[in-house]
Amino acid sequence: MVSDMPDVVLDASDMRRTLGRMAHEILEANHGAEDLVVAGVLRKGWPVAKRLAFLMTQIEGNTVPCGKLDVRRFRDDAPKNPEGPDESEIPFEVAGKRVILVDEVMFTGRTVRAALDALMQFGRPENVQLAVLVDRGHRELPIQPTYCGRFVETKRDDHIIVKVVEIDGEDVVEVEHV
Repeated sequence: MVSDMPDVVLDASDMRRTLGRMAHEILEANHGAEDLVVAGVLRKGWPVAKRLAFLMTQIEGNTVPCGKLDVRRFRDDAPKNPEGPDESEIPFEVAGKRVILVDEVMFTGRTVRAALDALMQFGRPENVQLAVLVDRGHRELPIQPTYCGRFVETKRDDHIIVKVVEIDGEDVVEVEHV
């Protein structure tokens, strides 16, 4: 049985502070923004990626390019020919760049594996670093985030719900216990 009210993990202020911290961590680890690009996984990794790129641009004073990846064609748990066109938009050169791959929730690792395949069609980056807003554990693949906003211990059947203002009209991360 699902509980009536989900637990709030991050409210709007927490999310803003968390993304600010992550932007600083990414810049510090990469010694600035030179040759740094950001790619967000559609659907909700994309708005998180845009915010991280914007924050890093503000901090550094140099534009950090941001694009989006549609991973549907590369998933191993979905049809190979998804409906609709590929919505990926990578308006920058990937080859030789340090790519910050962004998703809102890290779970089994399968979405990230698909995102890596999707990214490689745009070129061979110098390296790929993974940034996630929430890591909930339960990996099925040996993939770990380089940067993590918040680790939330969950049961496998729990649900992490990330709402972003760009899509949902509010910023909040909740866990629904099953």
